[in-house]
Amino acid sequence: MSGTFIGMPAFPKAAHEAVRNSTLRANLRHATHTIRDKRAVAVAELDDWAELREAGKQIKDHTLHRLDHYLVQLEESVTAAGGTVHWAADAAEANRIVADLVKATGETEVVKVKSMATQEIGLNEALEAEGISAYETDLAELIVQLGEDRPSHILVPAIHRNRGEIRDIFRSEMGKWGRSAPEGLTDSPAELAEAARLHLREKFLRAKVGISGANFMVAETGTLVVVESEGNGRMCLTLPETLISVVGIEKVVPSWRDLEVFLQTLPRSSTAERMNPYTSMWTGTSDDDGPSAFHLVLLDNGRTDALADEVGRQALRCIRCSACLNVCPVYERAGGHAYGSVYPGPIGAILTPQLRGTASEIDASLPYASSLCGACYDVCPVAIDIPEVLVHLREKVADQGGRGHRLEKAAIKAAGWVLDNPGVLAAGERVAARTRRLHPRKLPGPGASRWTDSRDLPQMPAEPFRDWWKKNRT
Repeated sequence: MSGTFIGMPAFPKAAHEAVRNSTLRANLRHATHTIRDKRAVAVAELDDWAELREAGKQIKDHTLHRLDHYLVQLEESVTAAGGTVHWAADAAEANRIVADLVKATGETEVVKVKSMATQEIGLNEALEAEGISAYETDLAELIVQLGEDRPSHILVPAIHRNRGEIRDIFRSEMGKWGRSAPEGLTDSPAELAEAARLHLREKFLRAKVGISGANFMVAETGTLVVVESEGNGRMCLTLPETLISVVGIEKVVPSWRDLEVFLQTLPRSSTAERMNPYTSMWTGTSDDDGPSAFHLVLLDNGRTDALADEVGRQALRCIRCSACLNVCPVYERAGGHAYGSVYPGPIGAILTPQLRGTASEIDASLPYASSLCGACYDVCPVAIDIPEVLVHLREKVADQGGRGHRLEKAAIKAAGWVLDNPGVLAAGERVAARTRRLHPRKLPGPGASRWTDSRDLPQMPAEPFRDWWKKNRT
């Protein structure tokens, strides 16, 4: 990945600051509870939801097992349909490819439909460095961009903002990026949506280059699929003369029949809808409709490393529905920014460390950003066992060392030796019982105090159980 958000601390510190923001917590609580309650109703409508979930898991696992085959098939299909395929090993290569393609058109502006892959690689910043302005057209992404903010949710990037904050951003910032917000703009959802529509319409009509992601790629035909709720994506996909799609290699599915499964599970798990209001599909180019030039940039950027991990690779099943975020008690209180990645919440806690590695402090902390309650696994439409992967990644982080992990290993080793020697254990218990009045109620040190700041240590009994047993049961 392109790196953590600039200046982001490790998750514990970032979350500690986030939970103090009462407005943020109120916004998150209201939004996540509303979405997950609606999702539960939508899912309950399907008697075969469990079967669909298992089918999605099996399709994804099969595809990942033969990913090399299906990616080659996809390239052949896209090329046969008039498109051009580019392969990008990392963020730098992907950014360079896209920048060169845009510059080849002679344009200095592009419109974008919501794409997490382009956020992952920092494409907007890379294009800006090349003198190219990238305009987000998804409403929530527009709010984030105008507010010089960062996305905090997979499905609703501006979930941390309320209507009043959005109104203020539109009033103060829209004019700097294009058409100004209407005079007297209120925080009415209808007025905010209309202000965004008018602001974006002039960009759609002017843009010659569009940049997109894709929810799925169908290998047998070379078809790309974007699902969305606003229609802005369709404008971005059809009006420009050149379309560039940047997509992670794990988004491929073998056939249209496989796609059918995900078009049932994704909308219900993400927006609690039976189907998405807009499902756009395109296959190469056509002389009569849509862009005359199509480029597909297939992005690795750590995905093959994740694929090599037998436990961690299941994170690549993710279809970006965000259901796990909406049920996670940690995300609800800390928000998305604390994760320091474009992928927040439970899925981000297992995907980001695999794509970026765990060398940095924040990436090493992400597998611990969970209570392991398992709610994320219960709602995942492709049955990713997120708690299993979290524990697996914690083992990896512990194996790479660090002061805290060295102390923990030393403590476990010492405890093992004591437990292997009953005489030493008995002597220690007697000493602990006789000195119990001197024991602190809380443990000293930064590591232990995080646990005992809100918990008192249990009081030591007056005599060890072994001694009591000898007196009363011999």
